[in-house]
Amino acid sequence: MKTLGHWLASPWRRSAAAAVAGALPVLAFPAPSLWWCAYVALVPWLLLLRTAPTGKRAAYDGWSGGFGFMLAMHHWLLPNLHVFTFVIAALLGALWAPWGWLVRRLLAGVPSRSRIAAALVVLPSGWLAAELVRSWQGLGGPWGMLGSSQWQVEPALRLASVGGVWLISFLLVALNVAAAVLVAVRRARLPAVAGLVATAAATSAAWTLAPRPAVDGQVRIAVVQPGVIDGADSGDRRFAREEQLTRRLAGQDVDLIVWGESSVGFDLGDRPDLARRLAGLSRATDADILVNVDARRSDKPGIYKSSVLVGPDGLTGQRYDKMRLVPFGEYIPARSLLGWATSVGEAASEDRRRGSQPIVMNVGSGLRVGPMVCFETAFPDMTRHLTREGVDVLIGQSATSTFQHSWAPEQHASLAALRAAETGRPMVHSTLTGVSAVYGPSGQRVGSWLGTEASAAQVYEVPLAHGTTPYVRLGDWTVHAALLILAAWAAGEGLRTLRLRRSAPEPRVRPARTAHGSPARPGR
Repeated sequence: MKTLGHWLASPWRRSAAAAVAGALPVLAFPAPSLWWCAYVALVPWLLLLRTAPTGKRAAYDGWSGGFGFMLAMHHWLLPNLHVFTFVIAALLGALWAPWGWLVRRLLAGVPSRSRIAAALVVLPSGWLAAELVRSWQGLGGPWGMLGSSQWQVEPALRLASVGGVWLISFLLVALNVAAAVLVAVRRARLPAVAGLVATAAATSAAWTLAPRPAVDGQVRIAVVQPGVIDGADSGDRRFAREEQLTRRLAGQDVDLIVWGESSVGFDLGDRPDLARRLAGLSRATDADILVNVDARRSDKPGIYKSSVLVGPDGLTGQRYDKMRLVPFGEYIPARSLLGWATSVGEAASEDRRRGSQPIVMNVGSGLRVGPMVCFETAFPDMTRHLTREGVDVLIGQSATSTFQHSWAPEQHASLAALRAAETGRPMVHSTLTGVSAVYGPSGQRVGSWLGTEASAAQVYEVPLAHGTTPYVRLGDWTVHAALLILAAWAAGEGLRTLRLRRSAPEPRVRPARTAHGSPARPGR
């Protein structure tokens, strides 16, 4: 231990160790999918932070760990954004600097039982505060939230129906804090064990008491995934491949056919021939087709990404324009300052335009669907809003052709499981390229994934459910509770500091002495 402490005495070595420790939670996400790793993955980072010599050093270690976490989570952006990936990771990693300071403040040395009890709720709250800030669209959105790593764990999905992915993140951090205390502070095992028991009790309560979606129907939804098609005329060839795959669905009694993001590269107002071909496909399959158009609009200026519903008579007039764009991929924030990103990577040369509101579409069979495009499926508030508007099925249209051989496609597909569990509505994740997947109203997988190498059309028997989950009713109550906990702790610390200052004894002032050493007499 002394040798390790001596090695960590170097600030650069501490920062490197913090970055590696911060990257460990990524192993819990797809593609590794070591979901159990999330229960202890923060422990090395916590142990490093609590031994920081000063609060300032702990903040630096928090920043370094956040940098490692963000870089590992978004490593697949490196071929496109190059050096700018490191800049983004450094900026987002700074959100964990206050968390690093909090860890040292509560766990340094031999903390009392009261400090450990506070750490079990304050540190998860601090983590959620960092996740909340980085979940803002302008900072990249809620991609890689710690709770998302539990997308295939049924008890965690039940927790998501109560408090969303936020509640899972909160409890995961609490578990890690308890584990770190058990490892490093043997005299304080009681509050750590109490924290573990409380987490288990919360999970058991959610499992037992949380209402389960009542399945009351079923629809047949087909996903069309053409796969990667490159070349100068890729738009026409992709459309032809999607058309070919869709014709295979004729006679299969499908209620809706979903194409992926950017499945149509031409505005259908400018290309009535494509609109007629889509209407013909709808008649041949006896199902409406939800396509995604990525093109310059003919009726208004700018490029939009839009979900467009086509029926047997042509365009139905139901259209959703993507609202939340991917920073740098679809627009450059503060282009006047950061426009240089286009010179070092494949950042957007022209900003896409935004839609104004979510749309609930009425499919010909009487089905109500709520479309989202690409990384909009990472935002819990969007699916919660659509559920409140009365959708039967949530739909995400995506494409990950640029990141086909990275962890991104599987990470993206896994998000739909969380959104389904949170809302009690099934979700279809349909991709142009990548991983297509379908999840039932409890977040359970329906059928098999279409992997990154697939070029196929597949029909899914999608169970329908109605009713409202606690998360849809109550919203992000876990986040609000975390912010209240942080505010209460800060207020308590402020009062404690004030009391200590007031109770401190007045410093004694020695009387002045003459040159001969005797006390000076006061003047007349």
